[in-house]
Amino acid sequence: MAEPEFPVQADGFLQGWELSEVQQLLWGAAIGASITVVVVIYLVYRMMDYLYREPIIKYTIDLPKISEDSKFLEKANIKTSGTTAIQCYAPATGEFLGFVNPATPEGIDRAIEKSQIAQKKWERTTFMQRRQVLRCIQAFIMDNQEEICKVACRDSGKTLIDATLGEILTTVEKLRWTILHGEKALSPSRRPTNLLMAHKKNTVKYEPLGVVAALVSWNYPAHNLMGPMISAIFSGNGIIVKASELTAWSASYFTLIVKGALHVCGHDPNLVQTVITWPQTANHLTSHPSISHVTFIGSRPVAKLVAAAAAKSLTPVVAELGGKDAAIILDSAAKDLKRIIEILLRGTFQAAGQNCIGIERIIACPKVYDKLVLVLEPRIRGLRVGSILDAEKGEEIDVGAMISDASFDRLESLIQSAVKDGARLLVGGKRYKHPVHRYGFYFQPTLLADVTKDMEIAKEECFGPICILMRASKAEEACEIANAPHFGLGASVFGEYSFEIPALLRNLKTGMVAVNDFGAFYAVQLPFGGTGGSGYGRFAGEEGLRGLCNIKAICEDRLSWAGIKTAIPAQIQYPIPDTSKGFRFMQAVMELGYGMGVIGRFQGLKNILKNL
Repeated sequence: MAEPEFPVQADGFLQGWELSEVQQLLWGAAIGASITVVVVIYLVYRMMDYLYREPIIKYTIDLPKISEDSKFLEKANIKTSGTTAIQCYAPATGEFLGFVNPATPEGIDRAIEKSQIAQKKWERTTFMQRRQVLRCIQAFIMDNQEEICKVACRDSGKTLIDATLGEILTTVEKLRWTILHGEKALSPSRRPTNLLMAHKKNTVKYEPLGVVAALVSWNYPAHNLMGPMISAIFSGNGIIVKASELTAWSASYFTLIVKGALHVCGHDPNLVQTVITWPQTANHLTSHPSISHVTFIGSRPVAKLVAAAAAKSLTPVVAELGGKDAAIILDSAAKDLKRIIEILLRGTFQAAGQNCIGIERIIACPKVYDKLVLVLEPRIRGLRVGSILDAEKGEEIDVGAMISDASFDRLESLIQSAVKDGARLLVGGKRYKHPVHRYGFYFQPTLLADVTKDMEIAKEECFGPICILMRASKAEEACEIANAPHFGLGASVFGEYSFEIPALLRNLKTGMVAVNDFGAFYAVQLPFGGTGGSGYGRFAGEEGLRGLCNIKAICEDRLSWAGIKTAIPAQIQYPIPDTSKGFRFMQAVMELGYGMGVIGRFQGLKNILKNL
């Protein structure tokens, strides 16, 4: 029953008002005041942002030119007879793009010297100046997304959508995170002291190392090249990036994007350098005494060579060596399969599977396994393979080319061996001869079911468009299967958040895990890296920035102005007057500083006074 309304007994403008009318007035005033406060806070924020945000300066970069000698290479290879230059080609079509001269050891020396000279000035810049450079890079990328994607696609064979996700999104997110949070990560931090050192204050500072190096892979030619430059720039370092010879054609263009931002902001663009070398020359860079840190993204065999070369000059190395990432689908995920399947397809076939954190294995529990097979088979069979040239003509493509045919024999052999051992090949399984792009490097999108953990294809990184389905009886077995290969980069776990997911998060032997998602850790700039055969160290996030710094610990007097400083007690001054008494005195000092509880500390103080 509704409450009766009574007139408000009050003098003034409220006289004669009903209670509901007064309530409406108060609610209206409260809502109006809240909106006003929010608007004022927002306006103040925008004003502060306007006053302190670094100005963006626009600039232009010429697109890389394709060789006038327009031809298609029947058996495209970066090596060709008659020259030591690197032959560049489009892997989706075999189109000849041009030659790039590889750097010599002397050329590497010159690049390092130029970066060193620029870095001496750059290390004295403020965080505001560094942010301005990054903002200009971000603005350029956002203004030139299509051009950047097309260059990356032509040089690596990926699709435009793959390039948007893998080149643009990842790079602008790294820029955004560094602009917003980089200064906090690299600002000096105070550290605690103790009773015996109460007169001291402790600080950790993050100082530039000098000139660092990054040896990056070809699968994301824009992001892999610019990502290390972003971190090096913000941490005050110069950098030499060795781009892959497989994507040498686009490397200078992506480097100029960064150099252009440095130039328009009034800084020396020589701070960042890119070199392209043949493998036998690369160790000149990694063992160079003027290089203070090496980031390597690539394969395990090459990582061993890089680490050995870097050891000659005791240069620290961060190694990211790929993975065999598993996506675990729990029974509790059954109601969410429609959404999950889309993520599994993207995670498996992004960049034609040439993705270090790509989903290499889908490990499904009993209630979802057969449903996954039923849905994935027609979806994968329907994937369209081709080049961005097809998309420009109005044809739809889903999966691009692979960088070369170097892995085709290995992939076909792994698939055939798995089938021989009992796996079911449902879709694909071999190289694909494109009807138009006869000289392109394509592999059929593949679905292989009933794979077991003892099969070679379950242990070896495929790095291709191959979807592998594995059965698990329960979450515990799924975790055992996921941990079986000697890799430990990333993983995904799908299901309702019950006891199983926390247990999996504890027991998966990986550097990163995404819950009900794929690769999400990279999109929020968490530290990136793995364990075991996937390498060591981290880039991205706070850990990545700080890893490019000399972490300097500073301990200084807190009250030096008052004359309070460390003094050596008379009992232990050299020559020691009484060794026995000096030892008892130091025992008492230990009791005072580290005795158990108040009584132990008090006993220490009493013993100090006894041995003065």
